[in-house]
Amino acid sequence: MSEPVRVDSEIMPAQSHNGFIHPAAHVAAGAQIGAGCHIGPGCVVGPEAVLGQGVELIAHVVLDGRVTLGDGVKVYPFAAIGLPPQDLKYKGQPTGVSIGARSQIREHVTIHRGSTGGDGMTRIGADCLVMCVAHIGHDCRIGDNVILVNNVMLAGHVEIGDFAVVQGGAAIQQFVRIGRMAMVAGMSGVERNVLPYGRVKGFRAKHAGLNTIAMRRRLGLSKDQVVTVARAVHDLYRGGRPDEAVGSVAAAYPGNALVEEILAFTRNRGRHGLIPFGRYGDEEESGEAA
Repeated sequence: MSEPVRVDSEIMPAQSHNGFIHPAAHVAAGAQIGAGCHIGPGCVVGPEAVLGQGVELIAHVVLDGRVTLGDGVKVYPFAAIGLPPQDLKYKGQPTGVSIGARSQIREHVTIHRGSTGGDGMTRIGADCLVMCVAHIGHDCRIGDNVILVNNVMLAGHVEIGDFAVVQGGAAIQQFVRIGRMAMVAGMSGVERNVLPYGRVKGFRAKHAGLNTIAMRRRLGLSKDQVVTVARAVHDLYRGGRPDEAVGSVAAAYPGNALVEEILAFTRNRGRHGLIPFGRYGDEEESGEAA
């Protein structure tokens, strides 16, 4: 693996270790630029930025503060990454942003650095797609292969598990946890935690079933296996107090790894607890994005 080039002056050559830096870009002294990076016109790369191999900043991208981009990350025009958090308690402490390999950050996305209320880092995993005008607030934890559709809004300290999908215009309250492979419908307001494999929707979002398309497509589960998990979730919610039903559900579905994952998530309820159960007339959504 090639070592990154550390910038020693404010002016860099247009060609650098098989990469390209446009003369209209500003790369500050101290930035570390990996082999094969492409930095387009109007980009501003701060002195603490670290770019892995093959990173592409198309144009007019801002990287401010301690921003680390993994190999192959692609950032589209007018995205701003690493600017200070929208937190009045923040007083300029050295916090940062980390984005995993091959993730794509589309136009006008904003991703804020961590705050002192967490461990100081906002983290996005590998192979994620963050679509236009989405906002990721300070101290968020985004897993691998997550899709955030246009105009999604994540408040501070939100956690999202691997392969989850948050559809357009959804808003997630601070400290909410979205489980692995869950799906949040567009325009939903999510105020409580969403179970792994759960599907939620509504202005004040409620549980609306399972993300069955993803469970079959990604996990290779049969219809009967999916139905078993759905019954376990129904039993969990049946009495209106999921946290109190964990023991009985565990006894009823011994050895089922997916049910155990859901129950472990329920036990770790955090400050918000689980999203409430809802009843809707329509059936399963297509889940094509999953």
